[in-house]
Formats: sequence, structure tokens, C-alpha cells
Amino acid sequence: MSATRKAVAGAERLVVKVGSSALTTAGNGLDVGRLNALVDAIAGRIAQGSQLVLVSSGAIGAGLAPLALGKRPRDLATQQAAASVGQLALAHAYAESFGRYSLTVGQVLLTSDDVVRRSHYRNAQRTFSRLLSLGAVPVVNENDTVATEEIRFGDNDRLAALVAHLVGADALVLLSDVDGLYDGDPRSGATRKITEVTGESDVDGIAVGMSSSGLGTGGMVSKLAAARTAAAAGIPVLLAAATDASRALTAADVGTAFASADSRLSARRFWLGYAAGTTGRLHLDDGAVTAVVRRRRSLLAAGIVGVDGDFQAGDVVELVSPAQRVVARGAVAFDASELPELIGRSTHELPEEQRREVVHADDLVPLAAHRASS
Repeated sequence: MSATRKAVAGAERLVVKVGSSALTTAGNGLDVGRLNALVDAIAGRIAQGSQLVLVSSGAIGAGLAPLALGKRPRDLATQQAAASVGQLALAHAYAESFGRYSLTVGQVLLTSDDVVRRSHYRNAQRTFSRLLSLGAVPVVNENDTVATEEIRFGDNDRLAALVAHLVGADALVLLSDVDGLYDGDPRSGATRKITEVTGESDVDGIAVGMSSSGLGTGGMVSKLAAARTAAAAGIPVLLAAATDASRALTAADVGTAFASADSRLSARRFWLGYAAGTTGRLHLDDGAVTAVVRRRRSLLAAGIVGVDGDFQAGDVVELVSPAQRVVARGAVAFDASELPELIGRSTHELPEEQRREVVHADDLVPLAAHRASS
């Protein structure tokens, strides 16, 4: 067994994410049998001494049947209406199912604001910590009933990766209707299952498709992105089928395992790199990309060739390569209005009061794919 799988099997604190397609059906809504099977596996892991946070999709899917909706609605208002009905049904089903093991659940509804804003992030950390210390099982979902397009996570896979870092999880398990990562659409038949991902080169060029159920929002694209995010932050990840939940949470000998980076990002650096919203872009030349990605240096004005966005000093911006790839994120030290007259100029050419880094190395996080390939 790989070191990654051993880490998942032995994790003291786990985040488990389950997708809509694993819990609901378009025609009948919430499938209590599937939900009970998931809870059986989770309760077994808790009985072994682990703490566990469950990130559960399914609220919108659970609300379809009661509202006589034949398929997932596309407009936000109807999605929110379905979520308001389904979330209640989902929470009740979890409370009853975990109650079979005398386990108490606590519902935690989040919007991206709760992770993007530092003060909200700390409050969420305290809430999770207290729930776990009291022996409860936090059940997390995006707050679909109030989230707008501007503040949505977009999918619960990304939410799970953020929560895994927020709670200091030792591992993340992503459960869906697919039994692992393939090098193409597994429905085509001519694909290969990838069982171990040790670096970005293992997943370069992989074409991943959407879930076939029509109930979820993320598909394999978001699962791969979430696994990369968590692994880059130092958290091992297991991607497996929900029907294999018991094995995933015991021997961890199913699905695809993603090895974690050697060190875990601090809460601030994780927030900068993966959680914070961005308000602009700095376009870099090749030399600046090398400096900030390979050498972990600060970004200077001389390496910037263009500026997009309306931001203020302290805001988080994306750093973009000449190939238009986002290679890093960081907190900028200047307002957007100040930069046009500074870019491309060496530090000694600048007025004394402006001779500082545009993004200091301490406030800059190279992104996973570019750290691995550099």
C-alpha cells in the first residue's frame, strides 16, 4: 500500500465529501438507503477513534421530488427554492441515520464569503473545532438558499478542499458515482484508471468529463481540481465511489490516491493561494515567472508587463505568465492606479517612497501545477 493510502487509512481527522449523484435520483429525490450506507461507513470510522467532517451535496436534489421538479433547475431562484426544501429533508435524514449510532450531527451552511473573508474564516474554524470537541459530526453544505452567483463556491468539491484545510484535516476523501480518476471518459470503455497520483505529471493532459447523473454541478473536473488543491496544501486525498465508502474509510485500498506536498501551507498562505477572492491580475514576463515560482522571490515592478482590474493595496491578485496561465496569487502592495507608471522599471529608477516589492515573497503563493513543473 502506498504511503498516501496509509495516511488516509490512519488519519485522525478526516473530511469526507459525498456528491448529489451518490445520494439522490432525479425521479425520486433523496435515496435513504444510499444515505444510510454512507453513514454506516462513517460511523464505523468514528468508532475507530477518528474525528470526521462530512461535506454533503444533495440539498437541491432532495428538494426536486417534493416540489414536483423533474430535473435540476437551471435558474438560481428555483435552485434556491429546491435547496430550502431539500436541505431540511437532508438534515433530518442525516440526524435520524447518525442517531442509529447515538451520534449527534451539527449542520454548517457556508457561502464562499465565510472562507474568503479572514474574520469569517476564523469564526468557522472555531465552530468546527468546538463541534468536534463535543463529539458531534459537522455536516457541511453550501448555503444554496441565500448564495448568489457572486458568492457561490460553484461546487462542493472545492468547498471540501477548503474545509479540509480549515479544520486541519489529516486527509480528504471525495466520494462520487465514479470509482476513481481515468485518463478519459470511463463511459467510452477505452480508458485507463489512474490509481496513484504522485505529482502533476501524472495528470497532465487528462481529459475528464462531467457526471452523467445531471444532479451535480462539478463532475470529475472539479474533483480533480479539489484534489490538487488539497494535495498542494499538504493534505492526502482519496477519490473513490460512494458505493466503496466502507473500504475507502477503512483500508483505503480503492479509487485514486493523491499524494500530498511535503509540507502543509499555513492558514494565511492557503487563504492567499486558494480561498481568497481576487480583484485583478498582474501580467509577468518570463524572468519574473521564474523568480516568483522557482526561486520564491518577491515580485518587483521590473517584471510586470501589464495590469488588469481595480484593486487596492492589500487586495489579492493573480500573477499571470506570458502564456496567460495563472502561476501564483498574492497580496499586492500598490493600488491599481499606481502601477502603470511603475511597471517595467528597475527598483533604483523608482521614487524612493515606491521602492518596495509589488508582491512580497511572504504574501505570495505559487500555484500547484507550476511549482511541480518548474
